[in-house]
Formats: sequence, structure tokens, C-alpha cells
Amino acid sequence: DAGKAISAMLPVGGSVTDYLEIVGTKQHSGVKIPFIAVPTTAGTGSEATKNAVLSTTGKNGFKRSLRHDNFVPTIAIIDPELMVGCPAGVTAASGLDALTQLIESYVSTQANPFTDALAESGIAKIGHSLLPLCINHEDTVFHRANMAYGAFISGITLAHAGLGVVHGLASPLGALFNIPHGVACGTLLALATKATIKKLQALGDSYYIKKYAAISELLTGHKSTSDQEACSKLIATLEEWVDILHIPRLSEYGVREVDFAAIIKEGSNKNNPAPLNEQEIMLMLQERL
Repeated sequence: DAGKAISAMLPVGGSVTDYLEIVGTKQHSGVKIPFIAVPTTAGTGSEATKNAVLSTTGKNGFKRSLRHDNFVPTIAIIDPELMVGCPAGVTAASGLDALTQLIESYVSTQANPFTDALAESGIAKIGHSLLPLCINHEDTVFHRANMAYGAFISGITLAHAGLGVVHGLASPLGALFNIPHGVACGTLLALATKATIKKLQALGDSYYIKKYAAISELLTGHKSTSDQEACSKLIATLEEWVDILHIPRLSEYGVREVDFAAIIKEGSNKNNPAPLNEQEIMLMLQERL
């Protein structure tokens, strides 16, 4: 993202803050110098998107985008060999960010058959390779390629279908606290999935429940006998992953219960299939404190 912003700001000069969404007052023309994106982690999928997310952390912090259609990298070179040797903690956090983006875009209210097909392939790749990389120490080009593919695809699907409540909360968390984006997503993914499925079931939904059931099979390879069993399996799997991958809790980055109101105020559901209310979100934050 820094590279995107630099390529966009060199021709125009001035402060990038002036051009950020919401906090800025100027509209960027889209002019840039050529930018080649070469990711060395598999996470945000920034090599496939048109925005650069920039942040200032602290009490009055913000996390906003410099956005224009022209800011998609001129060239993206995705070489899994460059990711071999990435530490397990970084691989886990980045990988859960990519997985969150794939899941949230798949169940997004703006999803479509094209983004669904892409997300399904990405979820399956990450399901096959994240734990072998981080837990079994199988640091092979094969597994790195699977993760790189999943991350790249997640950038495409989020750009066209949007995201959900996890990213709606990750933004204020990253602005108010010095918490890595992948950790913010990873630590909330299982709980947000559980709360959303519970809400959908209460609403009598079947469409999105079937999509969550499909995610379960893609991620675990286990074919359940019912959608309810599949959703339970998905929640249990995500909870187990957060645990065995040692994803830190929010309190490790200074988050306290007194901060919840500010996080919720600045947060959003985005395109979550079932909007969660303040109480439901507060319970999520409390459980991962």
C-alpha cells in the first residue's frame, strides 16, 4: 500500500492526507508513476486492488484509503519463492486476513456468481496449506503458492463484492491501537462467523447458511450431513485455528473494555449478510479481550 501511495503522490506532490477518503479535501486525478507490486507475504491482496490503506494510530487515529481506479498496480509479480522463510506468526496473521477476505466477500450481500467462484477456489487453497505451513513447518513453494493464490484472489473478490463485520471492526482497531491488520481480522474471524450464523438462523435464513456450509466443506474437506452440522464444523474449525495459530487477543495491544464504545462507534457491518447490533459486537470484543 505504501508503494501505491508513493507512486500516486510523486507526480502531484503535497500531503497524501489531503487525498484520503473522509479525512482529505482533495480529489486525486489518478495520475501515477508505474508501480510494480511484488508481495512477500500472502495476506491483503493489495496487488489486486485500487486503494492504498494508510493509517495514523492513537486516540485520534484513522485508517483511510487513497483510492482511484488507476492505482491498481501496473504489474503484479506473484512469486511464492519470495515468501519461503516468512515467519510462522506473520504467515498465520496474513493468511487469516486473506481467508477473512475470501469468506466475507463470499457471504457478502454484494456477492455474485463470478466472485463466488473465485472465492471458493481461494478458500480451498488456504484450507489446504495454512496449517501445514504454520504448524507442520512444511515451508514449501507448493504451500506458499496456494497461499499466494488465495491472497491475490481475495483482493479481487473484496474489490467486487465488499467485506463484512470483521473488516468493519478491524479498521477502527487498527486506527486506535497498534494492532497488525491480520491479527485484528484473525482474532475476530471465528466469533464473527459464529455470531453471524446465529443471527441468520434466528432470521430463518437458508441462502447464506448454505454458503457458510459450503465454506465449511471447502475449508475442511469434510462433507456434512446437514447445513447445521456444516456450520457447526466451520465455527469449531475457525476457533481451533485461532487457538493453534496463537493469534493474540485484543488486550495484548492495549485494548480495554472501556474502549469498546469508540471501536463500535467507528466500526460498521459493511456487507455482512446479517447486520450485528452493538450488543452482539460488544460480546465478540469481550470474548477476545
